[in-house]
Amino acid sequence: MESKLKKIEEALSTVLKEKEISIDSITFEREGKYNFLRIVLDKVNGIDLDTIVDATNLINPILDKLDLIDEEYILDVLSKERGNENEC
Repeated sequence: MESKLKKIEEALSTVLKEKEISIDSITFEREGKYNFLRIVLDKVNGIDLDTIVDATNLINPILDKLDLIDEEYILDVLSKERGNENEC
């Protein structure tokens, strides 16, 4: 699975980089009876919900074209947690 995730990251990086979005991590995890392909994104000054939606719209067709994962899964695109910036 690691090699598949690496291929996914390579395919997505170029397109997302054009939008100044970087990939923090990609994981494939089973929770209960569901599989999740989690793609954590980051961007200077953080990512808002509209950017996540735009990124998801870019990611979906690329994943469909690659068709690397045989199992059914839920695509979960989210932003990297930044924590409380007011903490010292």
